[in-house]
Amino acid sequence: MEPIGDTTDPESLDSVALGFMCGLEIHQQLATDKLHSRMPSALYDFKSEDIPSDWGRSTRRLRASEGEGGRKDVAARFEQRRNRTFEYVQPPNAGLIELDEAPPRNHDSEAVDVVLTMAAMMDATPIPTLQAMRKTVVDGSNTSGFQRTTIVATGGRIEVDSQSVGVDLISLEEDSARKLETRRTDFGDTVVYNLDRLGTPLVEVATAPDIRSPEHAKQTAIALGRLLRDTRRVRRGLGSIRQDLNVSIACGDRVEIKGCQDLDWIPGIIRLEMARQLYFYRLANDLRSEASLPPLPPDRDDDSLPVENRVALSALKRIPLEMQDLTDVLSSCESVMVSSSLEKGGSVMAVVLPGFSNRLGSKSLGKSGAQLPRLGKELASYARLAGVAGIFHSDELPAYGISDSDVDSVRSALPLSKSDAFVLCVAPSWQAELALEAVVERARLAFHRIPREVRNVVIRKGKPEDGTTTALRPLPGVARMYPETDVPVMEISPDRWESIRENLPLTVEERMNRLQGMGLSSNQVEAILNREADDLLFSGIEGPLELPPKAWASAILDYGTAKPNSLAATVYLRENGQITREGAEELLHESTDGDIESLVEWMSSEAHSRGFVPADSSSIEEAVEVILSEMTDFVMERGMQSMGPLMGLVMQKLGSSADGKAVSRILREKIDELIG
Repeated sequence: MEPIGDTTDPESLDSVALGFMCGLEIHQQLATDKLHSRMPSALYDFKSEDIPSDWGRSTRRLRASEGEGGRKDVAARFEQRRNRTFEYVQPPNAGLIELDEAPPRNHDSEAVDVVLTMAAMMDATPIPTLQAMRKTVVDGSNTSGFQRTTIVATGGRIEVDSQSVGVDLISLEEDSARKLETRRTDFGDTVVYNLDRLGTPLVEVATAPDIRSPEHAKQTAIALGRLLRDTRRVRRGLGSIRQDLNVSIACGDRVEIKGCQDLDWIPGIIRLEMARQLYFYRLANDLRSEASLPPLPPDRDDDSLPVENRVALSALKRIPLEMQDLTDVLSSCESVMVSSSLEKGGSVMAVVLPGFSNRLGSKSLGKSGAQLPRLGKELASYARLAGVAGIFHSDELPAYGISDSDVDSVRSALPLSKSDAFVLCVAPSWQAELALEAVVERARLAFHRIPREVRNVVIRKGKPEDGTTTALRPLPGVARMYPETDVPVMEISPDRWESIRENLPLTVEERMNRLQGMGLSSNQVEAILNREADDLLFSGIEGPLELPPKAWASAILDYGTAKPNSLAATVYLRENGQITREGAEELLHESTDGDIESLVEWMSSEAHSRGFVPADSSSIEEAVEVILSEMTDFVMERGMQSMGPLMGLVMQKLGSSADGKAVSRILREKIDELIG
């Protein structure tokens, strides 16, 4: 049965009826040193222009090479043709291993234990012998041209909304370098990377395609993220966790979508991808019908390879790769984009797409406010992979300063029939040719199902532009993986695995239950758990000082956990009336964290010698009465609203020995007596 659905209204699409399938890949940084160098996993918050001058820099170019199977990865071959140069900035936590100038060390044992713990929490089965693999990476984000990744466990599961979601693979891998900027030149892009993040351990969790709906995908990502955080051994903050989506519908094919940084984005991105795949299925069948070719079946499992080969040959003949230089034709064009490029030595190259008139489309928005799928947008994204800013095509012209007469001149120069479309690219000739070659290839693919590829969410100012995606690279094949011979294998003994299974961390639900009955507010409980400070809280409550829960929790939330023993000492002395609040803050700032008993002794001594011991109640009452006698008229006029000004006067009179809580309590009582 032909798939039903309105591609202009992605929210209305029925995921079950369309044969929706989805799996997640979660990448989470671990809070350990770098995986194969033991360098600190730290980030340096510098923009490209602010990088210290004494940091080293190196320049590389990458090329595709054959893997162990004797084949070159399709994505690697394409990237090599982009003619890019990579510049690497070397921060203090990047050494010879990060520069790929020294062999890597074996797996960090702590990182392995963290991932094994996660595997046990997902009821997965560990791999007895860990073998690092090299995964070809050709965007320059790895100095070696590959990423080291190790499968740690398989066959796990998690429960999401009372539904079981399988976990196919749990892997340990290195994070990539951080891109700082891309500088465009006439000879190809120069991409600048910071090596601070390179080598940071990542756990990758790949689910089975068991996700039932776009909303279920979001809930699955939430559940996985919570489980990983339950280990208390992962990094927090922006960029520390990333979600990739593997999405398909029956009439489409698998597409991997990267850049889903916010979980709230997931349902909308998935629905737009469903609409895109449905749209291009219908477009393919329209093109096939016009060419008298067999239609695509509604389900990709029913595809016939001989039929698809026949269609591919037909598309190859219908859309030849024939480029024409139209620089002279548009030399007087008033378009700023065209003229500025020509002034820099660029060329105007063109290709004809026979039979594609009115098939490329122009920008229009659907009911959700997102751009509707159109072939012209896909062609442009393929062209940009060559490093060009974009393309012009006949369905959207005249526009962008290109006039009707310019369009007529192009049509005359090509020449075209009424059913033909054309595409222009303005760039250095080598780059324009590469871009248009990609355009032609994508136009040929329009006769088939949606291409299996990796796509990126279009981001503007840190948020999705509208939830749509753009092509990034072909979906890599098996040729990109081969063994890493520089890293020794690691055996996972049964005893090690059993020890990990017997010592699993508490879940967030168990931690929340543990905090019940402590007298804490719900806000305090939530804040303590968010800061992962509940273990510290209990160590203070159950430790030698036996700190009161509410006061200890407040101190943790107010002052942080940088100096836990010093903080505990100040809370103990405060609650026992041995130090003022102000004195406690000052000594906390001055202290160096160490033995808690020694800290209590030192702070107590300093409180006495420096006048931080709280005044007794009689002294406070005396000071309050003096101030009230001087300010009686003010009190009678303002009532309890006089509290604020009078607090300051009393605190000033008492000096460093004043305890704010005691002063406030006594002052309130005396004012109440006075105003009757």
